[in-house]
Amino acid sequence: METFRVALSGDFKKADGTVAFPMFDLSKLDNEPNLEWEYVDPVEGRMEASSLVGFDALILLAASFDKNSLPDDGRLRLIARFGVGYDSVDIEACSLAGIGVVITPDGVRRPVATSILGFILALSGKMFVKDKLVRGGPTKFNERGNYMGVGLVDRILGSIGIGNIGAEMFKLCRPLDMSFIAYDPYTDPRDAAGLGVKLVDLETVFKTSDFLALNTPLTPETKHIVNAASLSSMKATAYLINTSRGPIVDQLALTEALKNKIIAGAALDVFDPEPPHVDDPILGLDNVILTPHSICWTDQCFANIGASDIEQVLDLKLGKVPVHLVDPSVKEHQAFQHFLKNST
Repeated sequence: METFRVALSGDFKKADGTVAFPMFDLSKLDNEPNLEWEYVDPVEGRMEASSLVGFDALILLAASFDKNSLPDDGRLRLIARFGVGYDSVDIEACSLAGIGVVITPDGVRRPVATSILGFILALSGKMFVKDKLVRGGPTKFNERGNYMGVGLVDRILGSIGIGNIGAEMFKLCRPLDMSFIAYDPYTDPRDAAGLGVKLVDLETVFKTSDFLALNTPLTPETKHIVNAASLSSMKATAYLINTSRGPIVDQLALTEALKNKIIAGAALDVFDPEPPHVDDPILGLDNVILTPHSICWTDQCFANIGASDIEQVLDLKLGKVPVHLVDPSVKEHQAFQHFLKNST
């Protein structure tokens, strides 16, 4: 077999060429026999087809990969996304070309679930508002009685989605003595019951939740699943948490709901558009916590994501089907099968 070649999208480097995330351990690529790797820079945030000619696999950070990114030599067989979101990759075009796309659910399960828990605690304790009171001097400090927090015992934690992250969120929140509900038409009711989660319809999860977390991928069905109508059905005391993808929420509708106290508050790690414009009205609200799509970023998170990506790339090299294919049917594609059979 000829040398197995791996591309890393150039956004894994800083502008000065140094490594952006040193906890992403590349030593397994360095030590693997018959393997070469190099950085390939995206152009205006998108991977270019011409720059990917001659590579077998691509480890992709934030750059996008669309149908025009497909190299014409037909060699590329795997795109390993650095994380669990894959809306930046044209899955259909990749599958048609016999290119597998993998994600890293094991690397983000605990970090994202922990981040949601952090948001719940920050919102319920009005942490960010109280931080500002202290910084405002004695007069503001003495206003603390106007910002009573919300106890969590017997409150209802809802989720749209009980996948990898949603399930971990419920496990972490068990000691809080909250009640759990979720909407997920694809989950096994027995799995939900094992987590202590009551499955409900979409309308009920909006109307009933005191804290509602979005744990679903962005699809045509989930885009703007949170909208003016669904927000108006929520409790005035409820909080919304989005660590998934920005377009799942109609951000203009959410802004109006927060302005008009339709709901009590929100915590957002993702936006639409992303990043938000500097004059976006949601940035001026004091009942929303905002983080720059990085709330789960820790040294351990990035180390585990990177290790999962590299493991799946090396599986391909050795003729094994990678574990976390977004579209498992691609493993039956003639070109994918041919590559596996001719691997070392």
